[in-house]
Amino acid sequence: MSAAEPNRLPKLERYLSAPRHNPTALHLILAAQLRRLRLAAGLSPIEASDALRCSDSKISRLERGEVQLKERDVVDLLRLYGVGGEDAAEFLALVRRSKESGWWHQFTDVLPKWFDKFIGLQEAASVIRTYEVLLVPGLLQTPEYARAVAAADRQPAEDPQVAERRARLRMARQELLDYPDAPKLWVVLEEAVLRRQVAAREVMCAQLHHLVEAAQRPNIRVQIIPFTAPQCVTSGFPITHLRFDPPELPEIVYLEHVRDAVYLDKAEETEQYRSILDGLLNAAECPQASLERMQEAARRYG
Repeated sequence: MSAAEPNRLPKLERYLSAPRHNPTALHLILAAQLRRLRLAAGLSPIEASDALRCSDSKISRLERGEVQLKERDVVDLLRLYGVGGEDAAEFLALVRRSKESGWWHQFTDVLPKWFDKFIGLQEAASVIRTYEVLLVPGLLQTPEYARAVAAADRQPAEDPQVAERRARLRMARQELLDYPDAPKLWVVLEEAVLRRQVAAREVMCAQLHHLVEAAQRPNIRVQIIPFTAPQCVTSGFPITHLRFDPPELPEIVYLEHVRDAVYLDKAEETEQYRSILDGLLNAAECPQASLERMQEAARRYG
C-alpha cells in the first residue's frame, strides 16, 4: 500500500456500511492503518514517537487500538508519513466517526463498562469461536431464557426492570447473525448446558429447539462435549476467541468473570487459548451427533 492511499484498507466498506455503526471496529481499523503507514514510510516506533514528543510505547498502544486516537496526534503522524490533502482529510473524518457512540450505548444503564468493548469487537469479527460451561451463549439465547439468566444475575438492590433491559440488549446483539456479511459462529458447549434447568421447563424446551434450529444455519456450528469426554479437556470457564478479516488486526481472546473481563491480544496468549479451544473441539461430538443430542435434550423437556 502506498502512502497516498491511507484509507484503502481491505474490506473497510464492511465497517462503514454495516447496518449499525460500530466505532470499536473502525477505531481498530484506523489504528492498524497507522501502523501500515509507518512501516511503508520505513520508520520505527521510536522515530514516530519523536514527531509526537512521546514514548515509543505510546505509538505501539496507538497502533494496537489501546488508546483513543487524538486528531492532533493523527495529523502529526500523517504528516510524518507523507500523507496530506484529501487523503488526510478522509482519514481524519473517519477518526472523528470512530468517536461516535455505538448502538449499544442506549443500554448504558445496564451495560457494564468492561462489556462495552466486547460488543463492538463481536460485531467486527469475521469468526467467533466460543466455549460455554453452563449456559447457552448470549448470541443464541431466546428472549425468555435471556430474561431468566438476567434475573438470576440481578443484584438484590437493583430495579426489577434491569433484568428486562439486559435481556433486550442480548436480543439486540443477536442481530449481527443476520447481517449480509454475518460472522461465522462456532459454539462448543458442555453437555451440562443442555441439562441444567435455569428456567421453567417450557422455557428450556423452547431454548433447546431454538438451539437446534440455529445449529442448522449455514454460518453457525454447535458442538457438544458429552459428560463421557475426558475431564482433562474441560477448561472450566467460558472462552471466546475472535478473528477479523484485515490481517493487521490481532486475534482477541475474551475471558469473562463475575464482575469484570480480560481481553488478550498478544500472540503468545491468543495461541494458548486457541490451542485450548482446539482441544475442546476435538473432545466434542461432530455437528450431526451434537444436533441429535440437542434434539434429544429438547424432547426431555417436552
